[in-house]
Amino acid sequence: MAKANAKLLMLVDDEPAQRRLVGAIAARAGWRTIFADDADAARAVLETEQGLLLDAVLIDQYGSGEAAIDLIGTLRERRPALPVLLLTANGSVDVAVRAMRAGASDYLIKPLAPERMLGALDAAVSSRANVGELRPLAEKIKAVLGFDEIVGAAPQFRAALAIAAKAARARVPVLIEGENGTGKELIAEAIHAASPRAKKPWTVFDCSAMPPNQIESELFGHERGAFTGAFDRKIGRLQQADGGTVFLDEIAELPPETQSKLVRMLNAGEIMPLGARVSRDVDVRVIAASSRCLQREVAEGRFREDLYYRLNVVHVAIPPLRDRVGDIPALARHLLARIAGQPGMRGLGITDEALSLLMTYDWPGNVRQLQNALFRAAVLCEGEALTSADFPQVALQTHDNVTRLLAPVAETGVTLFESDGHIRNLEEIEADVIRLAIGHYRGRMTEVARRLGIGRSTLYRKLGELGIGEVAA
Repeated sequence: MAKANAKLLMLVDDEPAQRRLVGAIAARAGWRTIFADDADAARAVLETEQGLLLDAVLIDQYGSGEAAIDLIGTLRERRPALPVLLLTANGSVDVAVRAMRAGASDYLIKPLAPERMLGALDAAVSSRANVGELRPLAEKIKAVLGFDEIVGAAPQFRAALAIAAKAARARVPVLIEGENGTGKELIAEAIHAASPRAKKPWTVFDCSAMPPNQIESELFGHERGAFTGAFDRKIGRLQQADGGTVFLDEIAELPPETQSKLVRMLNAGEIMPLGARVSRDVDVRVIAASSRCLQREVAEGRFREDLYYRLNVVHVAIPPLRDRVGDIPALARHLLARIAGQPGMRGLGITDEALSLLMTYDWPGNVRQLQNALFRAAVLCEGEALTSADFPQVALQTHDNVTRLLAPVAETGVTLFESDGHIRNLEEIEADVIRLAIGHYRGRMTEVARRLGIGRSTLYRKLGELGIGEVAA
């Protein structure tokens, strides 16, 4: 029985399988789900007692999508504060533009990844981010970039790129670790593009986006009759990628039995499809990625040690965006240029004030979240350049965090001595002075730089060097 205080989601979709999937995912996070077959049924639900208790709506787009876009507009008109999400198999950015202009809070692409759906729902009902701007949208602007086109000058980031570029020419496996949204797939694509296999198949498999009992069949394939429902032979992703590269995202989610078979593939270069009597040779380069520390997963018994060492021949650690805050201005301009090339979008500038605001937020969703915040702002912007007013949720969150984190400094001033009576390290004192200035001038970085008597570029450099981007947001 559902809990009385469970959040309530309405799914507009008439497919039983999709209903079961969405309902099961939502239930994991304490949501209760009700269903409407179509737009008319959804409008009728709004007038019921349950409709008045709705916390969010998820619309499964079908056909041309016009009915879904119209329904979003209706929901926005009748219930302005009710978050509405669109689920579609169409990855076109044009669909995202039309959905958000109609009032959608977020945009998800099939196959539906549980983590992304729950993250979007969490953002939708968050009191501080009720328009979804501070959580990543599911849309991605796809374009393979070479290493020389990837934006970032922070030493940690450049070191990671250098390791990845050097590994590209070899056949050895690569393990990429970093938080969600840091660009692990982007780096993996660059490795493949710079490798001798660049013209061979590139296959992406998200281990977190599929039920565990289906992963082995999807990766290794199966023979007809291998299990109930196996009516035809299936070629697995690894065999499809023969001669090329397979990118295994969120590899920590692999079930133990699948981990064992992957070890065999890496050691012997062969796979055994479910129900097969003989193995098949494959020549596949594996690039794996994880948002969790695999070494910790091994220590806690959730990941095979032998598989970890086979994958970790080359290790690439991508730093979070908060650790390279000085890259945000160049990164924002680069992302806006890519957004401008999408259907229905136009070229936009961005003011220094807006960049200063973006630099004072800690971006828990990293580069993906920054991209989506820029995307949303660009969709709704009516001027020629984005200003701080185009990022209201960033401003709200930044102001709250700056007030909370800098209050102790503002109350006590800058401490010059350690508890043992010795003078504090100069860098620590300088960091406190900058924090104090950011709090005093409410995140207006141009004013902060002027009052400290340094240039804005110097201030941004110091933010990165002193690690202030991690706490000043």
